[in-house]
Amino acid sequence: MDPKTQARFEALAAVIKAMAHPTRLFVVDQLSSRERCVCELTDLIGADVSTVSKHLAVLKAAGIVASEKRGSRIYYNLRMPCVLSFFGCVESVIKSVARESLGHVE
Repeated sequence: MDPKTQARFEALAAVIKAMAHPTRLFVVDQLSSRERCVCELTDLIGADVSTVSKHLAVLKAAGIVASEKRGSRIYYNLRMPCVLSFFGCVESVIKSVARESLGHVE
């Protein structure tokens, strides 16, 4: 693999790695409907502010979410809604594997 191709796939892997956690997937899902402040996400997730902020920082560094400070609160929104297409693709894979597994059982 040449260096340019290597760099391209490393960049792709970094975005996928940023989403490779159930909490971060949940955050992306929650932000798909509207922006939310850290306090809202903390309540929805059931984790402390520090933990939620770390997850948001990973998503922000990957370019998936963006933030805006308003007063003492920070609001996050989905910067790249195209990642939701990835959710559908992954769910299709899960369903396909489940159907195949059931076929082997019957």
